[in-house]
Amino acid sequence: MTIGPFAHSGSTDDQSDWQTLSDHLRETALLAAGRGAKIGLEHTACLAGAWHDFGKHDLAFQRRLMGTADRVDHSTAGAALLLKRAKGEELLVAELVAYAILGHHAGLPDATGSDASMVQRLDRFQDNVPPNVTATAQVELAPLLAEISAKLRNDTSSFDLSVAGRMVFSCLVDGDFRDTEAFYDQLEGRKKDRDWPALPDLLPDLRARFDTHMARFTETTDLNLLRAEVLAHSRAKATLPPGLFTFTVPTGGGKTLASLGFALDHAARHGHRRIIYAIPYTSIIDQTAATFRDLFGDIVLEHHSAIDTEKPGQEERAKARLAMEDWAAPLVVTTNVQLFESLFAARPSRCRKLHNIAGSVIVLDEAQSLPRSLLIPTLRMIDTLGSKYGCSIVLCTATQPAFDSRQLKKGGLPLEGRELAPDPVALASRLRRARIVQGGAMEDTALIETLRDTPQGMVIVNSRKHALELFQAVQAEGLDGAVHLTTRQYPAHRRRILSAVRQRLKDGTSCRLIATSLIEAGVDVDFPKGWRAETGLDSIVQSAGRVNREGKNPLKASTLTVFEAPGQPVPTSLKPLIAAMRSTAQRFEDLLSPEAIRDWFEQVYWTHGPERMGQPMIDAFVFGRAGTNFPYRSTAERYRMIDSIMVPVIIAIEPEAKAEISHLGFEQRHSGPIARALQSYTVQVPQKARALMIQNGHASFHAPHLRGDQFCVLETKTLYHQDSGLRWEDAEYLEDGIF
Repeated sequence: MTIGPFAHSGSTDDQSDWQTLSDHLRETALLAAGRGAKIGLEHTACLAGAWHDFGKHDLAFQRRLMGTADRVDHSTAGAALLLKRAKGEELLVAELVAYAILGHHAGLPDATGSDASMVQRLDRFQDNVPPNVTATAQVELAPLLAEISAKLRNDTSSFDLSVAGRMVFSCLVDGDFRDTEAFYDQLEGRKKDRDWPALPDLLPDLRARFDTHMARFTETTDLNLLRAEVLAHSRAKATLPPGLFTFTVPTGGGKTLASLGFALDHAARHGHRRIIYAIPYTSIIDQTAATFRDLFGDIVLEHHSAIDTEKPGQEERAKARLAMEDWAAPLVVTTNVQLFESLFAARPSRCRKLHNIAGSVIVLDEAQSLPRSLLIPTLRMIDTLGSKYGCSIVLCTATQPAFDSRQLKKGGLPLEGRELAPDPVALASRLRRARIVQGGAMEDTALIETLRDTPQGMVIVNSRKHALELFQAVQAEGLDGAVHLTTRQYPAHRRRILSAVRQRLKDGTSCRLIATSLIEAGVDVDFPKGWRAETGLDSIVQSAGRVNREGKNPLKASTLTVFEAPGQPVPTSLKPLIAAMRSTAQRFEDLLSPEAIRDWFEQVYWTHGPERMGQPMIDAFVFGRAGTNFPYRSTAERYRMIDSIMVPVIIAIEPEAKAEISHLGFEQRHSGPIARALQSYTVQVPQKARALMIQNGHASFHAPHLRGDQFCVLETKTLYHQDSGLRWEDAEYLEDGIF
């Protein structure tokens, strides 16, 4: 018979297959230490693993494992013990580890300010661990001081220390989850393949595949020659020391593949552990992931937040059944939201991946899209990852924002001399394919008349509502080739629409596209002309990149017309960007010039000021002789890249989606793989709209007894239209699911 105390119960009454607490603490400590060793925090992570479940020595917890209904706080005892044993400077390390231990189930806490804060939890904690167990507990904190000190810089020490705490937390929760999962897998006779091949081992083959792919572009057009020059120049820079880089290449210059080539060579030279490619929009992540998967096969992990693969508050057995989301894959394609909200998160499920982000080459595609309201904390995190966690970060964009410390005085990055592109100013001139012209006020009727005379043209507006109204008006006028592209459509559907659009453009047949901003960045289309509702200059430049992309038409005739849309409400967030664009347009005739773009960015950042760009979020993290005051949880709540709350609805129309939905009722099928497979069939809708759909029976959660509220599926299929996607507003006019 196994002798307790125990960490996890098994399947037998005699406890012969239960996991002992000593085994769990030892294995978690080893797993956490192994993760910490790769980021310079081995001993601190090991300490967190060794003490995270110290509270399970409480006899009440042991009775709970045997079936009683006792509620036991087992996550505070280890933190309390470390803080009690800390002396002098050791308090700093003890507090850092205490945050991790306190949060390994409920999430990283704030230091003060709520009942769930570290101070409040410690104040009301009643230590029921047997005294003889506590008396024999040996804690060594002094050796960790040098490890933590190496992660701090004089001018950013408070924020640096908070990031070190996040990394320790990541090592702990990933180690804890892994050991718990391994125990239940063995108990229940499962065997999972969790191991990915290491990027350094793959790089010779990946680089050879990349070279073979690029060699196929043999057509010696001026554009292809220029793209080859951009690629060769960026790859030659791969020998530069790791750190931060800019890559300023106008649309059409091949920056996606060139940045990938740099990442492969740079990782081979400097031993990076993975490549992470972050994209601002879920609407184009599947396109980039598909490109990389065609090149490299199934080593590519595509991960974004369409469906959450773990819900807070799940029991450990449920957690163990979830697929790993630790980003251990060699090549990860994700979104800015998933990347940066994870880096500022408090929940264990989102923080597990942080230790694997360290040591990566991170390419931030369309870096200008980083939200201004969170800019300073975002740039500070980028700087810390580059300075202290072995990352190389490439700010990849056609319109390089004013992130340089010479321009953005407070919170800027050290970017001087770190440009990967050959002469960005000359490159902008050589890659000029379109002109931006001012169209003044244009109502929908004027846009329709313009499109009537333009067999192939695109119109981009600022809201899904306006795009749908304009598309329906174009249809009503009987214009040929009307196409709607919107995030109302699920990604697999959008891929087919874009494929059809490209074919129409190639064949010379009518194609009048009405779209939202999702078409702007990273979508490979080539229209002779375009119209763009007023917005920020960065978005306008991106829109211009969809006009005459391949340079087959005369520059003079290739225009993007910027227009004011009377009667259409302008989002509050866009008003200052539009004002700055108009101001820049008064001073610069050529809005595509690097000087004009720089002027616009400096206006936007200057008018925002540090306070409105997230500086208070950084200032909130402080430490001194009295210890730390880190607001981890409240920061996670404030750091939201998407202001409006959008939630997923799965459109199970296609056979692939129906098949995945059918798996939800099988307990042995893990939620993670199903969620990832369903990302391509998911539409994000306003939270209130989904609630109304559920209330009226037009959508429902499938297998809630197993999956909770993870998988909301559209039941009334007539709400989804093949030309315009999910019209959730129609749910108000349906009765019992019938028109």
